[in-house]
Amino acid sequence: MLDEMSRRTFVQSVVAAPLIARLGIPGSREHVVVVGAGAFGGWTALALLRAGMRVTVVDAWGAGHSRASSGGETRVIRAVYNGVPIYSEMAVRAFALWREAEQRWNRQVLFRTGALWMCTTDDSYVRRSIGPMKAVGLSVEELSPDDAARRYPQMGFRDVRTVFFEPEAGFLTARAACELVRETIVREGGEYKQAWVRPGPTAGARLSRITLSDGSTLEADRFVFACGPWMAQVFPEVIGRRIVATRQEVFFFGTPAGDKQYDFGALPVWVHIGDRLVYGVPGHERRGLKVADDTAGEEVDPTAMERAPSAAGLAAARSILRERFPALAGAPLVEARVCQYEASSDGHFLVDRHPALENVWLVGGGSGHGFKMGPALGEHVAALVQGVTAVNPLFAYGRLRPRA
Repeated sequence: MLDEMSRRTFVQSVVAAPLIARLGIPGSREHVVVVGAGAFGGWTALALLRAGMRVTVVDAWGAGHSRASSGGETRVIRAVYNGVPIYSEMAVRAFALWREAEQRWNRQVLFRTGALWMCTTDDSYVRRSIGPMKAVGLSVEELSPDDAARRYPQMGFRDVRTVFFEPEAGFLTARAACELVRETIVREGGEYKQAWVRPGPTAGARLSRITLSDGSTLEADRFVFACGPWMAQVFPEVIGRRIVATRQEVFFFGTPAGDKQYDFGALPVWVHIGDRLVYGVPGHERRGLKVADDTAGEEVDPTAMERAPSAAGLAAARSILRERFPALAGAPLVEARVCQYEASSDGHFLVDRHPALENVWLVGGGSGHGFKMGPALGEHVAALVQGVTAVNPLFAYGRLRPRA
């Protein structure tokens, strides 16, 4: 029942959003402040602006900054989602919107490589996804490990039992895309401010204004807080430990001079599901081969965290590299990043009204998999803010429980 409601409410929102953009609704010149210029906030602001509303975006350090969950070089885009239909539906809509944005920007940000899913034991995460993906027109091809090894001889499959290939998947340029969205918002008539934000006074069940770090205030009719790992700091009582920031390390390894078999065009995005979920992205813009562990790390303060990689994290990444790319076992580390997930207590997004404030919306809990969904989620949030769709039960505030 939850899945059916999730599909129905999301489909209603994405159908309604283009109509809103064409026609507007009464009061559509209301002022909306969006706090956060990452994937969720930026795309939400752009969708609201195109729906005819007056929009101001505020971000503490700027779109795609080094402390943001939406920063960094690349993010995987895929529709294999453990058989949860709403995510496959959102992914297929996001694919379309990313391509539409590329045409507007005259710049490629989505790089289709396909995704190779390798499973050592349990492959149900992928198998459960095949039906929902077929329902939205996407495919998954099963390969034998031997077939996969012939197709990708630069990879190792010694411990792999089953392999699947998702042809539409790939990666997105994260930091660059965030800045392109911000530039588009300003070019199309929105306003952008760089400042830290604190919620201001409330009158009844409404927030009247926010206070910026320079001492000024900003009034609006409605507010969307998409402030990523800082959500619990902005709303400590409401969010608390429902969303926490966890430390995540990403490593880039150097490949042999002139060797392009580890680069975009020769290698797919890959995901290995075993005792842990690890993944990688082919070389892009000369950054090296990306390797990362998806397991949530220790809880951190996203503002104060020192972003130097750990020896343990590097050792683990080298172990992954040796297993998946034997010829690169001794490859040098050429770059590393420390970012964070803003992990909700159940891994699903939070997209709902503030429980006590009728004109405030909370959008977060990307949990390491939200970036790709930005355009589709932005459409959905815009429809919610304008009252033309309902909250998706899977993303509702009430289902979240604080972590122990």
